[in-house]
Amino acid sequence: MSTTESSTPTVLFVCSRNGGKSQMAEALMKKHAHGAVDVVSAGTNPGSKINALSAEVIAEAGADMSAGVPKGIDPELLRTVDRVVVLGTEAKVDPVEGMKAPIETWDTDEPSLRGIEGVERMRLVRDDIDARVQKLLAELTA
Repeated sequence: MSTTESSTPTVLFVCSRNGGKSQMAEALMKKHAHGAVDVVSAGTNPGSKINALSAEVIAEAGADMSAGVPKGIDPELLRTVDRVVVLGTEAKVDPVEGMKAPIETWDTDEPSLRGIEGVERMRLVRDDIDARVQKLLAELTA
Protein backbone atom coordinates (compact mmCIF):
# COMPACT_ATOMS: atom_id res chain seq x y z
CA MET A 1 0.00 0.00 0.00
CA SER A 2 1.87 3.09 1.20
CA THR A 3 5.49 2.74 0.20
CA THR A 4 6.79 6.22 -0.58
CA GLU A 5 6.25 9.70 0.79
CA SER A 6 4.26 10.69 -2.30
CA SER A 7 1.99 7.64 -2.24
CA THR A 8 -1.63 7.52 -1.18
CA PRO A 9 -2.09 7.58 2.61
CA THR A 10 -3.41 4.37 4.14
CA VAL A 11 -5.76 3.96 7.09
CA LEU A 12 -6.69 0.86 9.06
CA PHE A 13 -9.95 1.08 11.02
CA VAL A 14 -10.33 -1.48 13.81
CA CYS A 15 -13.15 -2.55 16.10
CA SER A 16 -13.77 -5.75 17.98
CA ARG A 17 -15.88 -7.82 15.57
CA ASN A 18 -15.26 -5.95 12.26
CA GLY A 19 -18.94 -6.23 11.46
CA GLY A 20 -20.11 -2.74 12.43
CA LYS A 21 -18.14 0.36 13.39
CA SER A 22 -14.85 -0.30 11.57
CA GLN A 23 -16.68 -1.44 8.43
CA MET A 24 -18.84 1.72 8.66
CA ALA A 25 -15.72 3.89 8.91
CA GLU A 26 -14.14 2.09 5.94
CA ALA A 27 -17.24 2.56 3.78
CA LEU A 28 -17.60 6.23 4.73
CA MET A 29 -13.91 6.96 4.06
CA LYS A 30 -14.16 5.29 0.66
CA LYS A 31 -17.24 7.37 -0.13
CA HIS A 32 -15.67 10.69 0.86
CA ALA A 33 -12.07 10.08 -0.26
CA HIS A 34 -12.82 9.06 -3.86
CA GLY A 35 -9.57 7.07 -3.97
CA ALA A 36 -7.40 9.70 -2.25
CA VAL A 37 -6.94 7.34 0.73
CA ASP A 38 -6.41 3.59 0.80
CA VAL A 39 -8.60 2.20 3.56
CA VAL A 40 -9.16 -1.19 5.15
CA SER A 41 -10.82 -2.44 8.30
CA ALA A 42 -10.25 -5.35 10.64
CA GLY A 43 -11.32 -6.75 13.98
CA THR A 44 -9.50 -7.89 17.08
CA ASN A 45 -12.04 -10.73 17.43
CA PRO A 46 -13.70 -10.93 14.00
CA GLY A 47 -17.30 -12.03 13.81
CA SER A 48 -18.94 -14.00 11.04
CA LYS A 49 -21.05 -11.38 9.28
CA ILE A 50 -21.72 -7.70 8.68
CA ASN A 51 -24.19 -6.03 11.04
CA ALA A 52 -27.32 -5.64 8.90
CA LEU A 53 -28.47 -2.46 10.68
CA SER A 54 -25.02 -0.91 10.18
CA ALA A 55 -25.16 -1.73 6.47
CA GLU A 56 -28.67 -0.27 6.23
CA VAL A 57 -27.76 3.11 7.73
CA ILE A 58 -24.53 3.27 5.71
CA ALA A 59 -26.59 2.77 2.55
CA GLU A 60 -28.84 5.65 3.67
CA ALA A 61 -25.70 7.82 3.70
CA GLY A 62 -24.79 6.82 0.14
CA ALA A 63 -22.00 4.41 1.05
CA ASP A 64 -21.83 0.62 0.86
CA MET A 65 -20.49 -1.97 3.27
CA SER A 66 -22.82 -4.80 2.26
CA ALA A 67 -20.05 -6.84 0.62
CA GLY A 68 -17.72 -6.51 3.61
CA VAL A 69 -16.38 -9.62 5.28
CA PRO A 70 -15.15 -9.49 8.90
CA LYS A 71 -11.43 -10.20 9.11
CA GLY A 72 -8.63 -10.12 11.64
CA ILE A 73 -5.71 -7.74 11.84
CA ASP A 74 -2.76 -8.51 9.58
CA PRO A 75 0.40 -7.63 11.58
CA GLU A 76 2.20 -6.69 8.34
CA LEU A 77 -0.56 -4.22 7.55
CA LEU A 78 -0.07 -2.66 11.00
CA ARG A 79 3.55 -1.99 10.02
CA THR A 80 2.75 -0.26 6.75
CA VAL A 81 -0.36 1.88 7.26
CA ASP A 82 -0.13 5.60 7.95
CA ARG A 83 -2.95 5.65 10.52
CA VAL A 84 -4.47 3.05 12.83
CA VAL A 85 -7.84 4.07 14.26
CA VAL A 86 -9.63 1.95 16.85
CA LEU A 87 -13.36 2.65 17.02
CA GLY A 88 -14.85 2.39 20.49
CA THR A 89 -13.25 1.22 23.70
CA GLU A 90 -13.95 -2.52 23.43
CA ALA A 91 -11.13 -3.38 21.01
CA LYS A 92 -7.49 -3.10 22.04
CA VAL A 93 -4.68 -3.12 19.48
CA ASP A 94 -1.15 -3.84 20.62
CA PRO A 95 1.63 -2.20 18.60
CA VAL A 96 3.90 -4.44 16.56
CA GLU A 97 7.60 -3.90 15.95
CA GLY A 98 8.25 -1.65 12.98
CA MET A 99 4.95 0.24 13.06
CA LYS A 100 5.17 3.77 11.71
CA ALA A 101 1.68 4.87 12.73
CA PRO A 102 0.46 5.63 16.22
CA ILE A 103 -2.66 3.82 17.40
CA GLU A 104 -5.46 6.28 18.07
CA THR A 105 -8.82 5.51 19.64
CA TRP A 106 -12.08 7.19 18.77
CA ASP A 107 -14.36 6.96 21.81
CA THR A 108 -17.43 6.86 19.61
CA ASP A 109 -20.90 7.88 20.69
CA GLU A 110 -22.89 5.05 22.27
CA PRO A 111 -26.56 6.09 22.19
CA SER A 112 -27.66 2.89 23.97
CA LEU A 113 -26.19 4.41 27.15
CA ARG A 114 -28.95 7.02 26.81
CA GLY A 115 -31.65 4.43 26.10
CA ILE A 116 -31.58 4.92 22.32
CA GLU A 117 -31.75 1.63 20.41
CA GLY A 118 -32.40 0.21 16.95
CA VAL A 119 -32.08 2.19 13.75
CA GLU A 120 -32.10 5.51 15.62
CA ARG A 121 -29.05 4.36 17.63
CA MET A 122 -27.24 3.18 14.52
CA ARG A 123 -27.86 6.46 12.69
CA LEU A 124 -26.33 8.40 15.59
CA VAL A 125 -23.32 6.05 15.61
CA ARG A 126 -22.98 6.51 11.84
CA ASP A 127 -23.16 10.29 12.07
CA ASP A 128 -20.51 10.39 14.81
CA ILE A 129 -18.19 8.15 12.79
CA ASP A 130 -18.88 10.11 9.60
CA ALA A 131 -17.89 13.42 11.20
CA ARG A 132 -14.65 11.87 12.50
CA VAL A 133 -13.89 10.25 9.13
CA GLN A 134 -14.33 13.56 7.32
CA LYS A 135 -11.99 15.30 9.79
CA LEU A 136 -9.39 12.54 9.34
CA LEU A 137 -9.72 12.78 5.56
CA ALA A 138 -9.06 16.52 5.72
CA GLU A 139 -5.90 15.86 7.79
CA LEU A 140 -4.64 13.14 5.46
CA THR A 141 -5.19 15.14 2.28
CA ALA A 142 -4.13 18.60 3.52
